[in-house]
Amino acid sequence: MKVTVDVDCTPAEARAFLGLPDVSTIHDKYIKTMLDSMDGIGSVEQMETLFKSFSPMGDAGVRLFKQMMDIGLSGMAGKNGDKKD
Repeated sequence: MKVTVDVDCTPAEARAFLGLPDVSTIHDKYIKTMLDSMDGIGSVEQMETLFKSFSPMGDAGVRLFKQMMDIGLSGMAGKNGDKKD
């Protein structure tokens, strides 16, 4: 027997129904801190240092993100028929 139930609700309603905490205030504070910190950035190196300090996994998280972006960009280049030098 297979039963399927569709529930039409917002993400906030789903979190409340499942008993998950409301972290919207923490998220808002995190975003505000990130935006305030970015106001004084003048170079790419400063931005990289900032993201490393805010990244949940530190340097490893930044390297993983960079690898994912490189894979995505190389996939786009191959898809569009561009050749990589």
